[in-house]
Amino acid sequence: MLILACLPIGDVRDASAHLIQAIVDAKYIAAEDSRKFSRLCQELNIRHSAKVISFFEGNESERIEELTKLLTANKDVLVVTDAGAPGISDPGYRLIRAALTAQVQVKVLPGPSAVTTALLLSGLPTDRFCFEGFPPRTKGARSSWFKDLATEERTIIFFEAPHRIIESLEDAQVAFGSSRNAAVCREMSKNYEEVVRGSLSELIQWANSKDILGEITVVVEGFDPGTREFSNEDLVNLVIKQEEAGESRKEAIAQVAKVNGVSKRVVFDAMVAHKSGDKI
Repeated sequence: MLILACLPIGDVRDASAHLIQAIVDAKYIAAEDSRKFSRLCQELNIRHSAKVISFFEGNESERIEELTKLLTANKDVLVVTDAGAPGISDPGYRLIRAALTAQVQVKVLPGPSAVTTALLLSGLPTDRFCFEGFPPRTKGARSSWFKDLATEERTIIFFEAPHRIIESLEDAQVAFGSSRNAAVCREMSKNYEEVVRGSLSELIQWANSKDILGEITVVVEGFDPGTREFSNEDLVNLVIKQEEAGESRKEAIAQVAKVNGVSKRVVFDAMVAHKSGDKI
């Protein structure tokens, strides 16, 4: 059996009795960082006799074969990362796929999650949300990444490194607008937990006012379609795109109007102006 164990994201008291027993009973443990895992066991005052196998991003591919052989030999393997859930911006997903392909049972020991903890702390809508992992590290790729999320209506959650948080917030402001509400959650459940809520422009001011350290999760308010504004050129381009997909002019106008919350008359007038050669 492949057992995916969620570890505390800060306070070790969040470790469940189930997790503690699983560690004590384990014969094989795949750990992202063996030293951090050893420290956790010391803090929990538990001992284990398991063989600890290094399993991190740099050696994930080569370790999968070794771990899969253990699993197909009817050995249980407990997977732990530095904090939170394996496979969530951490090694684990590929091993899960390999285990399922080999018809090995997969079990999860639920526990703390930085994603849902930050969502609740943010005060932003919780009914629909998306988790986007880490933004790209380079400026151009990161700007495009945020631009693609600009009209995402769900609450957006992502991780970021402290030395890149200012750049990410600035790129988010360009894509989303300075007034978009967000929250930066730092060192959650630890002694120096800090949650800063406000507009993106306010968060940028905060980030520039101090040295930021620790684990960071950012939560951003989703796009409100009611605030969307379209130029005639935007509407014409949307209609043309629908026509290229095979719809008639009438169908395209109706679809663009419906999807974007614009009256059909406004879209129709934009197309008339475009056809007559008027400036858009």
